[in-house]
Order: sequence, then C-alpha cells, then structure tokens
Amino acid sequence: MAVIASVSGLNVAQTHMAVEFGASHTTVLWIINIYTLALAALLLPLGAIGDRLGRKPMLITGLAIFGTAGVVAGLAPSAAVMIGARVAAGISAAMIMPITLAVITSTFPEEERGKAIGVWTGVAGGGGILGMFLSALLVDVADWRRLFVLPVVLAAVALAMTLKSVPNSRERSTRSFDTVGALVSVIAVTGLIFALQEGPERGWTAPVALISLAVGVAAAITFVAWELRRRDAFLLDVRLFRERGLASGSITLLVVFGVQAGIAVVLLPFFQAVLGWSGLLSTAAMMPMAVMMMMASGLAPKMAPKIGARSTVTVGVALATLGLALMALFVSADGGYLSILAGMLAMGIGMGLSMTPSTEAITSSLPRAKQGVASALNDVTREFGTALGVALLGALLANGYRSAIDGKLEGIPDGAADTAREGIANAIEIAPTTGGHSQDLIRAAQQSFVDGWQQAMWIGAAVMAALLLYVALCGPKNTAPLQADAEAAPETGAAESVVAR
Repeated sequence: MAVIASVSGLNVAQTHMAVEFGASHTTVLWIINIYTLALAALLLPLGAIGDRLGRKPMLITGLAIFGTAGVVAGLAPSAAVMIGARVAAGISAAMIMPITLAVITSTFPEEERGKAIGVWTGVAGGGGILGMFLSALLVDVADWRRLFVLPVVLAAVALAMTLKSVPNSRERSTRSFDTVGALVSVIAVTGLIFALQEGPERGWTAPVALISLAVGVAAAITFVAWELRRRDAFLLDVRLFRERGLASGSITLLVVFGVQAGIAVVLLPFFQAVLGWSGLLSTAAMMPMAVMMMMASGLAPKMAPKIGARSTVTVGVALATLGLALMALFVSADGGYLSILAGMLAMGIGMGLSMTPSTEAITSSLPRAKQGVASALNDVTREFGTALGVALLGALLANGYRSAIDGKLEGIPDGAADTAREGIANAIEIAPTTGGHSQDLIRAAQQSFVDGWQQAMWIGAAVMAALLLYVALCGPKNTAPLQADAEAAPETGAAESVVAR
C-alpha cells in the first residue's frame, strides 16, 4: 500500500509544489513521474537479485531506503532534492514490490496461497485510490508535505512486521546472473514507459517521444532474442509465455489495470469540472469502486475452487465490461454522481474478481526459486498497463472533447474559444472573461466533456469485450473444481478419487 499510494499521491499537490519550488509544469511532472519510471524499470532485475541474495534482506533494505526517501522528500528544500528523493523511493519500491508477493507465494501452502494473493491484490488494487483520498485529505486539512507521512508510517510498520514475521528464502543457484538481460530489460521498460508519459504531454510526434518509443521497442526485441539464446540462468524465460496461464494472466492484468488507471483520469475531472466538487470530495467519490475491488479480490479465491480460475476471470472481465458500458450509457451532467455509480460498482467488482486469479496464474507459472522474477513480471505488467491506460484513454477523452466543443463555440471570442478547446478546466477558467457568454461556455464545455467521456468509455468497453473473448477461450485452465472435489472426497473413497483423476 505504501508503494502504490506513492504513485498517485503527489498528483493532488502539483500546484503547491510549483508555487513553493518555483518550478515549471515540466519539472513538477518529473517529480511525479520519475518515481514510476524508476519503479517499473528496475522491477525485473531487482526481483531476480532478491531471489538470489535472499528475499528478507532485500525487503528490509528496500523498506529502510523507502522510509528514508520519504522523510527527505517531505523536508526537501528544492525541486532537485525532491527529484533525487523520488528516484531513491522508486528504486527502493522496486526492491519491495516483487519481494512482497514472492514471500507470499514461496511460503504459504498451496491451499492457502489463493487467499493470501487475494489480500495482496486487493491492497495493491485499492491502494492507489486510497492513497489519492488520504493525500487529498492531508492537502485540504494540513500541508502538502504531510503527504509523505502516510508512506513513511506504512514503511515503518511494514519493516517492524518484516523483522518479526517474514521468513527468509532464496534461490540456490551456481549459475551466473543474467547481467545483459537485466540491463536490456531496464532500457526497454524505461523507453516504453517514458514514451507513454511524455507522449500525451509533448505530443506523440515530438522527437523525445518517438526516440524513446523506438529505443524501448528495439530493446524489448533485443531482450526477447537474448533470452531465447540463453540455455540457462535466464532473467525471464520468455518461452514460458507459450503457457496459457502466464500469457493470459499477463494480458488480463495489462488491460484491467490500463482501464482502471484510465477511468481515474476520466473520473476526477468529471467530479471537479463538471460537478464542481473539491479534490477531497472527488477522491472520496471514487472510494466505493475501491472498496468493491478490495472485497471482490478477497472473494475471488473462494470462487475459483468452485467454478474454476478461468470462469472466475471471465465473470470478472464481463462485469468490468458491463461497468464501462453502464457509465457510457447513463453519464450526464444533470444526472451527476448517480448516473455513473452503478457502472463504478460493477467495474470495482469485476476488476477484483479478475485480478487475483490472473496474479496467481502468473506466479504459479514459474518455479518457487524464481518467485521474485514472477512477482516482478506481475508488477511490470501492472505498471505498463497503468501508463498505457492513462495515455490512451486520456488522449481519447481529450480528442472527443475537442471534437464536441468545436461546434458549440459560436459567438465566443476567438482567444477564449482557443483556450476552451485545450480542456474543460481551461474553458471554466476563461469563461468569466467572455461576459454574457460565460454560462453558455461552461455548459458547452461540460457537455463536450461528457461526449468525450462516452467515446472513451465505449472504446474501453470494446477493448474489455475483446479481452472477455480471449479469456473465455484461452484463459487459465479450469482445474480448481476437480482438485477441490478430490480433496473433499472421504478417505473411504480414495481409490475412486484416484481413478477419477
């Protein structure tokens, strides 16, 4: 929760940081994005190193650095110090995230592992929204620097619990570490994530976005070719993606987390600019979706033994698709919060049901000695999906808004009309300068935003529908019901149970 909450928490303090540090918008975005970039880029190599050196020492080290980086960030006198602290926090987060899941998968017995992964998934899925809510609360009632209190306290509590309760485990291998694979993976993930972060901000045809995308794609291809050439000591054996559990689990998490992150990008401006709510109230309005997600993540391990992992994921993806469709159908400025609440609840339940079996499908595809790598792959998929969803759904919303508002600016002065085309927040800010057209411009911007929302939601629903078809046909095997029946059979029927298997 500390790691995930730190991804989204600083978004609510952009204006405060810009004023206090005298920083440009670009610098503020670097403060926010450098954490995610360092986290995503280093997950795979640090997960593999944790497997080799010992998971408990890696977790202890990561938590200590993470807490220290949070203290430094909270006291930072300049933007440069803040960026340095965020880099350190991102690196230590990459030490923490894969180890937390690896500890669960390598220590819990098989019959309890699903429940433990469900708790982990629920916290990881809901942590971002909870982090935004608590961050907005702290900004409203205290100072923006208090944002770092939450992750520091969580890291301290986690460190104390780790020292007391977490057993050590590691891979015992005499083979050399895949240094080339680790370096190439860092370049690949850095290039792709950086392109997705900079594309919406600078334009997809900007040289920096195109170059970073080209470097990322080239490095990803090189990584796959290198791993296929190696006969042993892989960083990640890419041949395992032929197995449906690893492939379907990764694709499901990529799409689900992409849609979840994109929904957050759409929801916050809807609450603030269309409904006129404060930042705190807007993040509180997202809590029902987070609560449903966390509850469904705990329910999924109970459903999977009864109806099967693939069926559980299929039900989850179907509900998430339904949620998107409901929001696209009923959203309106006049209908307000109630027009999207049913869709949000369906989305939360659907994501929770689909995330836990998908995570378990990924971790169970790799041997116990490689659980750090398996967990890192799970986390990289989540981070890449998040960046992809924010970039694509955000771009779809912006394009839909501009297309819709173009036909509603008749009579608006040219300068104000150009500003209004940039986004709904710009339109509301410039509206008072248009005299008698003020209310007309605000209503036009709000309706255009809703039109753009509907376009983005329908495309998101189409993507989820494609995922639903894929999971139904190629999802993880439905082996759980047979195993559950066999375990439930009485001892007197053991012979019949073996024959049935």
